[in-house]
Amino acid sequence: MANNTADHPPGNSVAEGNHDGDFGVTMEELKSLMELRSAEAVSKIQEKFGDVQGICRLLKTSVIEGLSGNPVDLEKRHSAFGKNFIPPKKSKTFLQLVWEALQDVTLIILEIAAIISLCLSFYHPPGGNAEACGQAAGGVEDEGESQAGWIEGAAILFSVIIVVLVTAFNDWSKEKQFRGLQSRIEEEQKLTVCRQGQVIQIPVAEIVVGDIAQIMYGDVLPADGILIQGSDLKLDESSLTGESDQVRKSLEKDPMLLSGTKVMEGCGKMVVSAVGLNSQTGIILTLLSTSEHNEEKKAKKSKKQGPPENRNKAKTQDGVALEIQPLKCEEAAELEEKAEVKQVKKVNVTKKEKSVLQGKLTRLAVQIGKAGLFMSTLTVIILIVYFAIDTFGIQGRPWLVECLPIYIQYLVKFFIIGVTVLVVAVPEGLPLAVTISLAYSVKKMMKDNNLVRHLDACETMGNATAICSDKTGTLTMNRMTVVQAFIGDSHFKKVPEPDAIEPRVLDMLVNSISINSAYTSDIQAPEREGGLPRHVGNKTECALLGLVLELKREYDSIRNEIPEEQHFKVYTFNSSRKSMSTVLKIPDVGFRMYSKGASEIILRKCSHILDAHGQPRIFKPKDREEMVCKVIEPMACEGLRTICVAYRDFPAEAGEPDWDNENEILSGLTCIAVVGIEDPVRPEVPEAITKCQCAGITVRMVTGDNINTARAIAAKCGILQPGKESLCLEGKEFNRLIRNEKGEVEQERLDKVWPNLRVLARSSPTDKHTLVKGIIDSTVGETRQVVAVTGDGTNDGPALKKADVGFAMGIAGTDVAKEASDIILTDDNFTSIVKAVMWGRNVYDSISKFLQFQLTVNVVAVIVAFTGACITQDSPLKAVQMLWVNLIMDTLASLALATEPPTESLLLRKPYGRNKPLISRTMMKNILGHAVFQLVIIFTLLFAGEKIFDIDSGRNAPLHSPPSEHYTIVFNVFVMMQLFNEINARKIHGERNVFEGIYKNPIFCSVVLGTFVLQIIIVQFGGKPFSCHPLTLDQWLWCVFIGVGELLWGQLVTSIPTRHLKFLKEAGHGITSEEIHEEDLTEGTDEIDHAEMELRRGQILWFRGLNRIQTQMDVVYTFQTGQAAVPGALRRQPSVVSQHNDATAVKTLSSPTHVGLSSSSSVTNSAGAPPTAAASSSTAGN
Repeated sequence: MANNTADHPPGNSVAEGNHDGDFGVTMEELKSLMELRSAEAVSKIQEKFGDVQGICRLLKTSVIEGLSGNPVDLEKRHSAFGKNFIPPKKSKTFLQLVWEALQDVTLIILEIAAIISLCLSFYHPPGGNAEACGQAAGGVEDEGESQAGWIEGAAILFSVIIVVLVTAFNDWSKEKQFRGLQSRIEEEQKLTVCRQGQVIQIPVAEIVVGDIAQIMYGDVLPADGILIQGSDLKLDESSLTGESDQVRKSLEKDPMLLSGTKVMEGCGKMVVSAVGLNSQTGIILTLLSTSEHNEEKKAKKSKKQGPPENRNKAKTQDGVALEIQPLKCEEAAELEEKAEVKQVKKVNVTKKEKSVLQGKLTRLAVQIGKAGLFMSTLTVIILIVYFAIDTFGIQGRPWLVECLPIYIQYLVKFFIIGVTVLVVAVPEGLPLAVTISLAYSVKKMMKDNNLVRHLDACETMGNATAICSDKTGTLTMNRMTVVQAFIGDSHFKKVPEPDAIEPRVLDMLVNSISINSAYTSDIQAPEREGGLPRHVGNKTECALLGLVLELKREYDSIRNEIPEEQHFKVYTFNSSRKSMSTVLKIPDVGFRMYSKGASEIILRKCSHILDAHGQPRIFKPKDREEMVCKVIEPMACEGLRTICVAYRDFPAEAGEPDWDNENEILSGLTCIAVVGIEDPVRPEVPEAITKCQCAGITVRMVTGDNINTARAIAAKCGILQPGKESLCLEGKEFNRLIRNEKGEVEQERLDKVWPNLRVLARSSPTDKHTLVKGIIDSTVGETRQVVAVTGDGTNDGPALKKADVGFAMGIAGTDVAKEASDIILTDDNFTSIVKAVMWGRNVYDSISKFLQFQLTVNVVAVIVAFTGACITQDSPLKAVQMLWVNLIMDTLASLALATEPPTESLLLRKPYGRNKPLISRTMMKNILGHAVFQLVIIFTLLFAGEKIFDIDSGRNAPLHSPPSEHYTIVFNVFVMMQLFNEINARKIHGERNVFEGIYKNPIFCSVVLGTFVLQIIIVQFGGKPFSCHPLTLDQWLWCVFIGVGELLWGQLVTSIPTRHLKFLKEAGHGITSEEIHEEDLTEGTDEIDHAEMELRRGQILWFRGLNRIQTQMDVVYTFQTGQAAVPGALRRQPSVVSQHNDATAVKTLSSPTHVGLSSSSSVTNSAGAPPTAAASSSTAGN
């Protein structure tokens, strides 16, 4: 086998970075080269450039030392080849957001009613026939009052404008915040490059053409490149080609590396050949953005005709066909098998339901919408009938044509009252409350080391019932240290002195560790004096390198003597291999291979072991069992991870072995040493896990470590508790218990295992995905489980995607894991997850608090408006007053109640779960209890207020009559009661002290005081627009006194035991899987949208305006067209699930903006899976 490395003739040094003149190759030549694949690309490179080294010479870069980093040189490269930046999709302007907000149907109805009212207010019937029109024209005090009829319509319009501007500004700030979040995520993505001979990490935006980049397992390539040197390199190119199989890259067969693809195995070096818009991802994005405008036009013309025909066709760039997958490529595989073209493998996509809270809110909004429409329609009909009977029946007035405008004015007035009832019924402040609560929480969670990528993950975490956590780095400190070693037949309980080890064994051990590890793993000087040395790269390798330093040796000198380019073959670590091996070619001697890996795996492949004198002696199975009992198990029981270091020589006379036959190569090893690595438990973790258990959350450890180590760490953390039934399983045993004879996972079997499972050791990524999927799909127990998962590796992608909330490690996590996650833990600490739970529950409670307050307002206002209109032929609360109460005051209330800070008490209750209703019985008791109090007060004031306060009655006032003191008092008392009920709404679980912690929330105090001041201004100076008459100090004091009565009444309501109120119904349930009927399954939907399902069952059209409740929670719209059918993708799996489906990650992926293509990908199957399943699987992407 030839060395998979480009030759390095004495070439350009970094000094040549200060060159003058142009480069030897143009951007267009590199672009056309990058469009070629496999053998065609190899032949083109040989024909035009000679080899990859030739391209490096033309780009004036050194393969060994990289670029100079000279700013002048970098600027020249920027101007010649472009920057590594793809402009994000243009955000919507403020005016566009205003236009979208105006699309709300409720607001449109109000606008139309206000405009008609405005127009008719300027019309006056001619001549002296005014009296003939009856009460319609009478009762006006003076001409000035009559002329002021336009004010109501104008005030309604003004209120609508305020609401629209608030909504648009909220959307604009939300999008701005998201873009800031996205740019921060991008800034954190870095690539390892070589500059001036130094290996450094730079942000992906600073990469230039000619950079020599080091790529390794887990990287997402941020630019196009050509391979210089590779070891066992495999890439997932599904984001560009749709091919689910991994593609092997090598200098001889396929050296072309494309941006947006993911390194699934191996490592290597590449020279960057195209960046930004000139990379393959950039070219495709350019094509998509140019065709997007046309597609939007087509979508508008015929939304129901499906995706455009040319959506999936190959598009051409510079005459070369590019296979463009739509942003969500989910075509049915059956159709492609029939086509006489190259088959592209697809995977089915299992859709994730919308977040728990979102589903409940959507359903509740539908129910409220129905009730609101019914009440408003009934109000209008009663008012019209009442007017007609009274005017033409009781008064016996004739129908006069000249009175028609007056009649129409009354009809418009009735219509406005009806719409006002509708406006009040629909909780307009709810979308704002949801958004404010989530945005506020996300901002605060940043300080708690939670970088939230998807807003809805924030509240979903509050419902979590299970957490499947990694061990290393999350529960432990990820500060690996070798503390024990078995070398030369001696078990050292601490790291031995170098003199205690035979020199030959010591040399072999030091060489093996130094050479057989990623050269990016390094121990560097501490950042500050007195600090610990910094571990860079793989933490386990850093522990072994630390052992080399403790043995008074230097690994750098060995690495300089044998650079990576001299490695003949590297078998990199992966989840199935669980070992790493490096082969060196020794002239005239043959080959030497160094190996390291999990002790029980490597020892099984050892036939010899070095004794105390450094001589190999035969290592029999009996010896191995003895070593496991006396060395490995004692180490593991102390919580140590055991690593075996070994080697094997291949003599030259035996000829070159078949390097592709791994089983043969990785056998007959000679054991050098077994070391025990300690990774101490984070001191704060046991307390955090106790909090989780008190909060009703089950914590499970899923690790690749052996069972003894995992059990020891789990006991230290508190995951395993004495006296409680707990199950600890290895991956093999787990699979044996959950799979049937055919190797298929059975849900019934899984349901017997997972409830008591606490530790899953020696697990593969497939096992993790199977466990997560099984828990989520399970129907065992009272409620369905909501599962959070932590992961750091590329192969954790499927489990992170499948979980309700995926946590990626910000420090140790790969790019792929971060893209698959919902939240990134910037400190890799389990306690941050507990904080996320607390914030999630706080969001849920904040929304419930607001709902309790909002629905009380709605119930009272609707009944008052309806009853008042039917009895007095006019609503006691005018349209503008209702808009103030419902739209403006509720906006302020959403700000107040949605920004309540979380408290530790949130962790003392059980999680709500998927099916728990949004409005509990206690909340319903509070809503109805306070509504009764308010209605009694309002109706007392409405029908007896003039006698109580000794003022003129405001009932039965004619059209355009001036505002009355009577109705102003009714309005003011109503607002005062809402204001004090806002304080009651701070508690939703029946607590008595509603003032607890109120001073810790300055926003709440400011809003309550601010609302009170605004109310004074409106009443005293609002006049005709707000239908208000100034009140005296006595009247104000009575209004406030009645408002304070709300607090006293709240204590009385709290005293009523909820358990005795069986007649109260809960509202806002989650949607159960049984309710998702097959005929309701929509094709190409990204999430199960339960509101749309309800609408398809014949819901009225106006309610589409309420879609804001869902869309406010989606941070940014993804492309929503061009998705094909995924038949049955939403159905729950039956009890037997095929192994292939179980082992395949089924996700539609969302990409970062700089490589913005989505793809479907699948998870690498575990080592023991049947070849049919393994053949078609690949590791999940983002």
